[in-house]
Amino acid sequence: MPYTTEDGGRLNNFALEPKVYQATPPTASQKRNYILYSIVALGLIGGLLYIAYSASSVG
Repeated sequence: MPYTTEDGGRLNNFALEPKVYQATPPTASQKRNYILYSIVALGLIGGLLYIAYSASSVG
């Protein structure tokens, strides 16, 4: 563990810092996949809302 010594002899224990890297922009196929995943997710959420509404209004 990385320790640093302050004035007065106290030790401080710091968390390890993650490696920093530069993000790369998504490729065309990744963008297409993001769009498809969002369409599927919206469809599932819409279906769940429809089922919940239908089930609550029965009765």
